[in-house]
Amino acid sequence: MADVADQRAIKTVSERAVRTTVLLVVVLTAGAYLPSPLYPDYQRLFGYDDLVMTLLFATFALVSGPALLLCGPAADLVGDRPVLRLSVLLAAAGSCCFLLADSPFWLFTGRIGHALALGAATGAAQALIARHRGPTARVAGPLLAGLAFAAGTALGPVASGVLAEYVPGMLTTPYVLHLALLAWVWHRLRRTVPAPMATGEERVPRRWRPTRPHIPPALRALFLVAGLTGFLAWAVVGIYLALLPALLEQTPHGDHPALTGGVLGSVLLWSLLAQLAAARRTAYAAQRYGLAALAGSLVLLAATGAASLPATLGSAVLAGIGHGLAYSGAARAVDARTPAGQRAGIGAALYLLFYWGSGAPAVAVGLLTTRMPLTTAVAWLSWGGVALTALALTATFRVGAGSHTAAHPPAASDIDHQILQRR
Repeated sequence: MADVADQRAIKTVSERAVRTTVLLVVVLTAGAYLPSPLYPDYQRLFGYDDLVMTLLFATFALVSGPALLLCGPAADLVGDRPVLRLSVLLAAAGSCCFLLADSPFWLFTGRIGHALALGAATGAAQALIARHRGPTARVAGPLLAGLAFAAGTALGPVASGVLAEYVPGMLTTPYVLHLALLAWVWHRLRRTVPAPMATGEERVPRRWRPTRPHIPPALRALFLVAGLTGFLAWAVVGIYLALLPALLEQTPHGDHPALTGGVLGSVLLWSLLAQLAAARRTAYAAQRYGLAALAGSLVLLAATGAASLPATLGSAVLAGIGHGLAYSGAARAVDARTPAGQRAGIGAALYLLFYWGSGAPAVAVGLLTTRMPLTTAVAWLSWGGVALTALALTATFRVGAGSHTAAHPPAASDIDHQILQRR
């Protein structure tokens, strides 16, 4: 009876820690995308040009990458809670910069704070969720983490757009709400996520120092293909996150932040639905179907040159579905083959590619539009994406057998039979 009670207590603690970590990921990701529908208003207020807008998007991708590589291995060494608490403080600093912004300098500082926060939390959060939610759980760890990141990406633009449209203080209210949510998350972290403890073998005291994540040789081919797949999934969605606000500005209702935020959020809503549907498919199949949907979306976007708003919105829906399938399949494939003690470091390295993918399109569109019209730049970028998607799809066939094996581990009866044979 005591053992049963202990197991129930451990399960309760684990579930509370997972719920808090999911909440943290949603709040941090939403905060990183809160400014998206507000950038046109910032541009009118501060009078900066399109190059500054491009640099704002680039800042997030450039800063979050080093934070991922530094803090991912750190979480494996010092534990999850210290890194997660640091991420909350960094996010609060970023939102305070936006709240007090009176020049583009504060916008850049705020982007750096949010990028550092999300970069610091990603590896630790992904590892904690995967550790407490195994493959046999109703919603496995990689799927739950993917849903949290996509949900935050969707909620950020929707919340800021609606608040800017219907609540006074359009450039301050979203960040006040974000700070309140961060305070709540901080309180929950202190109460529900346990402090680092020595488990099994006593931890040897080690000083943390920056190091690159080590990808085991047996995992490298799968990691590269999954990284390319996830990079393309976030890059295609990034095209729409960067493009749709500019397109909506040209419509009669383009000056409504709620509309812009709602449209951006709907792209990720389709991704959430696709991720739930992909849970019934193998990681290998999800990547294949997702890449095919992404290619179809890019072909439609390239063929129309983003000149047709209805066609662009339709291709955005297809992009959201492809994103959910490809992103979740890539994350599940890597997680299934990741050693338990390296989840944070390897997960951070994988999400580094995802974050670079989300930021690359905005930078590319911004640079191309300095020399050509927006529609031409989008067409060029889309055809380039189609070529990379075809390459990634081919690569999934090359490593498909390994991915399929990872997605279908041996049954318990097979393992027992192997053990008996060894005896």
